[in-house]
Amino acid sequence: MNYDLSPDEQALYDRVKDFADTVVAPAAYEYDTKRRLPLEIIAQMGEMGLFGLPFPEEVGGQGGSYFDLCLAVEALGRVDQSIGVTLEAGVGLGIMPIYRYGTPEQRERFLPDLVAGRALAGFGLTEAKAGSDAGATQTTAVLDGDEWVINGSKQFITNSGTPITKLVTVTAVTGEQVRPDGSVKKELSSIIVPSGTPGFEVGESYDKVGWHTSDTHPLRFTDVRVPAENLLGARGRGYANFLQSLDEGRIAFAALATGAAQGCLEEALRYAKERVVFGEPIGNNQHIAFKIARMQARVHQARLVWHDAARKMDAGLPFKMEASLAKMVSGEAAMDNARDATQIFGGYGFMNESPVARHYRDSKILEIGEGTTEVQLMVVTRELGLVA
Repeated sequence: MNYDLSPDEQALYDRVKDFADTVVAPAAYEYDTKRRLPLEIIAQMGEMGLFGLPFPEEVGGQGGSYFDLCLAVEALGRVDQSIGVTLEAGVGLGIMPIYRYGTPEQRERFLPDLVAGRALAGFGLTEAKAGSDAGATQTTAVLDGDEWVINGSKQFITNSGTPITKLVTVTAVTGEQVRPDGSVKKELSSIIVPSGTPGFEVGESYDKVGWHTSDTHPLRFTDVRVPAENLLGARGRGYANFLQSLDEGRIAFAALATGAAQGCLEEALRYAKERVVFGEPIGNNQHIAFKIARMQARVHQARLVWHDAARKMDAGLPFKMEASLAKMVSGEAAMDNARDATQIFGGYGFMNESPVARHYRDSKILEIGEGTTEVQLMVVTRELGLVA
């Protein structure tokens, strides 16, 4: 695989990095304390075409690649993970399922605003008793004439309650399927629920450890009625289709984590050169220098693994194991670099206005969201043929 960026890819990364440094970073602490998604920044990202990067021009996209999207997510994640994940989830979980599995009518209805960044969409999979075990889903959808009637709840759903959220796609039990051995399993399907549909209630925003600017809510569905044509993809393929979207999303999530690890490295390196103790910069202390060298190694490794996964995905090659490796390696790199950067900053690193303090709070979810580290290990061992 070629790990060099093309001139166009480098130009894209530089453009988003400049935007992150001049627009996102100066506002990050303010919005973090307000715990509010800055819609004016999201609008600018839409005008830059970031939400349309991996989609063809005929649906309003930029005609780029998934790799392009990941470059943008990494550049944003350097300075503000909340903004980075808003883009990552907005595309990977919001737009991509509709683009991949939607009918022509669904794509025509929803894609223009989503791809342009004028609207956001969420994907409701996780429930109180169904996260890694999505087969435990309890939300139901019953076909009543030409309408689905949905009842149940979801939790931890990103981009689900903003003023510009247009829809949430939810997984629901729509019946039962008989396996070849005669056993019965739940039939899971995906259904589009537009915002404002009667009975669709968005709960209060969570009080989270980190990602304060990112929009995250619990959802409740009480006799929610939507047209039968809001079924997304084939009936009974909801979980399978989501797994494909999740594999892809893990690559962008890895790029986000790599950006976070890079941001911590940059802050630690700057501070180590500027902070003078006992007459010399602390970076002259071998212990500090070695710590930063290890931070650089983690960033380099994390970037290589997500580049590898993204290149394989764009080339149409198998990438399931590579996506899990990228997500696991980069998530750990972000958390380790955040911890080391905070230690290097000392007391200043414990102050919330410090970027490394925000990364320290934000990075833990990178080992949990879109599949925990343990889930990634399960995927890798199965791909290696070690677990049935």
